[in-house]
Amino acid sequence: MTANRSNSMQLGRDLTTTLLISTYNKPEYLRRTLESVARQTILPDEVVIADDGSTDETRQLIEEMQKRISIPIRHVWHPDDGFRKCEILNKALAQAKGEYIIQTDGDIILDRHFIADHLEMVERGYFVCGSRILLPEEITRKILSGTQELPRLRDGKIGFWLNGLRIGWLRHYLTKRFGKKAERGIRGCNTAYWKSDLIAVNGFNEDITGWGAEDAELAFRMMHNGVRKKILKMGGIVYHMWHPLSSDARLQINEAILREVKNDPGRIRCENGIDKHLSEA
Repeated sequence: MTANRSNSMQLGRDLTTTLLISTYNKPEYLRRTLESVARQTILPDEVVIADDGSTDETRQLIEEMQKRISIPIRHVWHPDDGFRKCEILNKALAQAKGEYIIQTDGDIILDRHFIADHLEMVERGYFVCGSRILLPEEITRKILSGTQELPRLRDGKIGFWLNGLRIGWLRHYLTKRFGKKAERGIRGCNTAYWKSDLIAVNGFNEDITGWGAEDAELAFRMMHNGVRKKILKMGGIVYHMWHPLSSDARLQINEAILREVKNDPGRIRCENGIDKHLSEA
């Protein structure tokens, strides 16, 4: 075992962790996500659910799962006023107690080693980006209906099969060698970062509303602030359940915000971010 790997594993054991899950009106998807949390070989210290205005059905599901899972689950909700994912993520992060945030979505099934693999990657001065396996509609329906309990590697679309392999030595070999292009591999459904690094750049940019670009925009501001990127391959496996695509009506606007940040290394803090929620937490 290399010294860096040993140091990361020790650091991962010593810190407090929050699993951050975003959701909106998909309670049966969220149920599968939380069930996969309960199966983890290493549990996070808490789960914080960032709920962008779901109906009461989601609240009832979370209350049910709070009784079934042995770690605290906090439900952070605001009224439905359009796609405001960045705002609810900031509100949830303001309440998160963990030093280290592992982030995913409420339509994701986590491999049972997901948290453990992320904790192997922990290092000061880095954030981590993982991959995903896209599940087809037919397999997703089987999982949601209960006719199939867990996804299998062969269930995923063929182009994503490599994202389902878990090989320890290769995971550590690739982490700083793979995905050199700055924006490659940045996905909010499988990422991790120090909460202090997020606060230093003022969190997610709430000027980004609607679907698209929020994860990459945050990542570039953190990189401008000296935080480097690791790629988590051959581990940290997640399965993304099929669902109809969200509207991309604001994608061009969001991508314009992303380009401005990407092309200006001095853009570190966003103006409309997490700071206003920290005083309320």
